[in-house]
Amino acid sequence: MRKVTGTNVRLYLVDGTYELFRAYFAMPSSQASDGQPTGAVRGLVQTLLSLLRRDQPTHIACAFDHVIESFRNRMFAGYKTGEGTPQELLEQFGLAERATESLGIAVWPMTEFEADDALAAAASRWVDAPGMEQVIICSPDKDLAQVVQGSDVVCLDRRRNQTMDADGVVAKFGVQPESIPDYLALVGDSADGIPGIPRWGAKSTAQVLAHYTHLEAIPDDVALWDVELRGAPALAASLAERRDDAVLYKQLATLLVDTPLPHSLEELKWRGVPRGRYLEFCEEMGLGNLADAPHMWVD
Repeated sequence: MRKVTGTNVRLYLVDGTYELFRAYFAMPSSQASDGQPTGAVRGLVQTLLSLLRRDQPTHIACAFDHVIESFRNRMFAGYKTGEGTPQELLEQFGLAERATESLGIAVWPMTEFEADDALAAAASRWVDAPGMEQVIICSPDKDLAQVVQGSDVVCLDRRRNQTMDADGVVAKFGVQPESIPDYLALVGDSADGIPGIPRWGAKSTAQVLAHYTHLEAIPDDVALWDVELRGAPALAASLAERRDDAVLYKQLATLLVDTPLPHSLEELKWRGVPRGRYLEFCEEMGLGNLADAPHMWVD
């Protein structure tokens, strides 16, 4: 356990794409005077202000999928795209980035990489920074469970108010954080368009990976398995037949902790809402009822 002092850093890393989607489906539709949809952005501003007030992060950054597709779409045609996303929501992505910046929060608009890559890279880069008390990744995305480190890096599902540390990852998935990409490769992840390997369900996958850790270590020949479970011959045969697919799916599910980030940790320090910038944004977007909502200003 790290020693907590008055100068310790609490770094919040926010999945802006998730928060914007959540706000869109929770808030009524609204428009600025020029017809620009603003409902999701209004909800985003409200939820970020709530986080700043309640959790009081010392440092914070927010990553968005500025372009929904990434390098992973070139690796696998079935990977997730923006298809089916409401046009009214798509039109608010750029506005959401401006709104977040107006709150004094560092913004990472991702194009080649994904928002999850940025969050993983930041957690990996700064978990051992001097004075770091805890890194809190604000997202319920299963992918990000692979980044969890003990209680030093945790995932926070803000909608359910549930925090998941390494023990929580094991309790939920049956595997350690380092096995999450392997788990998603075998079980599949419908949210990302990863189909998984036939016959490999959550329970059997957890049992096997609890022993082997990574799918590359699982023998093709079931006679060589050190794990006994029902249906093992069929599982081994399915993986042996589709091992190349499994390796590809694992690559898709593995977050890139070397993703370049434009800020230093010091630049992520939250000092308050920039009064002029925020009030100007509220006036432009017709968010006047939120003008007095921030609890801490910086001029």
